[in-house]
Amino acid sequence: MWEWARVNRLTGALIAYVGLGVLTWLTITDSKIRGVTLAILAMFAVKSWLRRKDVLHPTDNGETE
Repeated sequence: MWEWARVNRLTGALIAYVGLGVLTWLTITDSKIRGVTLAILAMFAVKSWLRRKDVLHPTDNGETE
């Protein structure tokens, strides 16, 4: 029923990660710190993307009927 709201939250989160990445690129001048920061943001974005299936289609802890 509220599946569209969950998709919109995922889209919002991914847009926020991109925004933070752009801000990181523009404000941090040390390339090592910038790379680590972008890697951390990328890990969060990937985790959010991979977790979308669990949120959109919850199961009963693997139990089948």
